[in-house]
Amino acid sequence: MNFIHKDPVAERMSATDPAEILEDVFAFLGRFVSYPDEASHVAHTLWIAHAHSMDAWEATPRIAFLSPEPASGKTRALEISELLVPRPVEAVNVTPAYLFRKVADPQGRPTILFDEVDTVFGPKAKDNEEIRGLLNAGHRQGAVAGRCVVRGKIVETEEIPAYCAVALAGLGDLPDTILTRSVIVQMRRRAPDEHVEPYRRRVHAHQGREIRDRLAAWCVSVVDTLADSFPEMPAGVEDRAADVWEPLLAVADEVGGEWPARARVACVTLVTASKEGTPSLGIRLLADLKAVFGDSEVLSTKTILDMLVTMPESPWADIRGKPLNDTGLAKRLKGYSVNSKTIRIGEWTGKGYSASDFYDAWRRYVSVSPHEAVTPVTSGTFGHEEVY
Repeated sequence: MNFIHKDPVAERMSATDPAEILEDVFAFLGRFVSYPDEASHVAHTLWIAHAHSMDAWEATPRIAFLSPEPASGKTRALEISELLVPRPVEAVNVTPAYLFRKVADPQGRPTILFDEVDTVFGPKAKDNEEIRGLLNAGHRQGAVAGRCVVRGKIVETEEIPAYCAVALAGLGDLPDTILTRSVIVQMRRRAPDEHVEPYRRRVHAHQGREIRDRLAAWCVSVVDTLADSFPEMPAGVEDRAADVWEPLLAVADEVGGEWPARARVACVTLVTASKEGTPSLGIRLLADLKAVFGDSEVLSTKTILDMLVTMPESPWADIRGKPLNDTGLAKRLKGYSVNSKTIRIGEWTGKGYSASDFYDAWRRYVSVSPHEAVTPVTSGTFGHEEVY
């Protein structure tokens, strides 16, 4: 009798079930990338799948691997992504012309993997306005980046397609224009007891590409369905955060199984973490002023400044080498429609501020804590599925 021996690895690699394909992406990433948490691992998996269905989305989220220190796994995350995404373009120290041409390539939309992005947005950035413009503009379907092109003595305008999937890696933070359109993964150095498999491209590249090809084939088969989907958002995930997560949740819902629940737990976890990040200086000022006023109805400008500069860990004692003054305070509050005025405190009359003038700004920017802004999803139900 002849026996046919089946190769379980080959069978697994030929599987067409979308849940199995996504699990293979998840497992392959986890072999080489040390994530800060499960939510980041799930989000990266779904982001890679979304990159294969770019025609389905109104907007594409960026994914940003950030850390305060080098050697935290950011570049490795991009290296492994390169094996799994469509038409990868590794961008580091690239010229604007190169990047524009790659994005506008008529042969197909690329996936930009931009390492050392802090050199574009960070304190070492120099003449990178065109690249910044491309990265800012390209999150919307149909977005273009405008340029002026000199041909001889003629200056012409040119609009280049900018819409494409982008993964970023860098030190520090990014501008709000990028952060609010991104899934943020805060990478960190591995602890002594955290281990990942050594990555060798010549050994592992073919495995990643086999998974990529199966993922791409499935995404092509469901792109129309994905384009018509409107995934339900967890409570509190709205506006820009909903734009970021809609494609990822749509992919998870189409895959089915445990993925819709896993995706929503990841969504709430990472959106909540992003809201707990460092606030803008303006919002920090509003929050500190709320503490300064306490139960007071009016305070003089001098009293406010004295209290601000003595607050623990306050930035107000050193704004570009000098303490915040009355002019600086007025300029920072003008954008929130708060202005100083003449007030009376007992027998004293002079310039100051009324707490009532801050109520609207406090209500809009600092009245809801990050923990209250998004409903945690740890256990309970979402729709008709149980979430654990």
